Amino acid sequence: MTFASFRRHFRALGSPDRAAGAARFFKTGPGEYGEGDLFLGITVPQVRALLPQTDGLAESEVLELLHSNWHEERLLALLILVRRFEKARKDEAAREKIVSLYLANTAWINNWDLVDTSAPLILGIWLLKRDRTILGTLAQSKSLWEQRIAVLATLAFIRKGDFADTLDLCVHFLSHPHDLMHKACGWMLREAGKRDIQVLRTFLDAHASRMPRTMLRYAIEKLPEPERRSYLARR
Repeated sequence: MTFASFRRHFRALGSPDRAAGAARFFKTGPGEYGEGDLFLGITVPQVRALLPQTDGLAESEVLELLHSNWHEERLLALLILVRRFEKARKDEAAREKIVSLYLANTAWINNWDLVDTSAPLILGIWLLKRDRTILGTLAQSKSLWEQRIAVLATLAFIRKGDFADTLDLCVHFLSHPHDLMHKACGWMLREAGKRDIQVLRTFLDAHASRMPRTMLRYAIEKLPEPERRSYLARR
């Protein structure tokens, strides 16, 4: 199958009704975080089902998908990069190239689902045993999505019992104005708490009184009800 025919097949999976629903869900209206994003109406399972057919795509073709106006084509491109990164476990050069490609194209990783399905599995895994200065650079960016990439990349560290970068970034973003960052930080704190409850409690004891309410609610979601009420009362 040629790239052109594959793309036609992919786009034919779309549904106008699903596209309209996705446009509402991902906040594409004027002034919203996903303003102007376009949807074909293809489900995530449908996108994932096609991944084995993409192994023969050239890097330039994957980039063409990543630079698409269509959200689902960008998602497909990122899932292709995740798949290729995972398959290149023993090829450091190949992995480094994918990471470089990822970081060079963050302008198109521009909605929360695109970040969340790619940042931990590409950048996060790459940084497990490497210098993590890039996280600070991303955190200082003016781009909401680069900031979220920084936080979500640390999910890979959390899964290995390494919490320091997550905690530092969550402190950095305590005063962030956007709800999507509050949710991201709260989610990562909750994930840290699943692995070490004392790490979460220590963070909450120090910062609960000034955490955005959404961040706090996400972070304490799995705590016992009396403890949740106690932390919420500090706001």
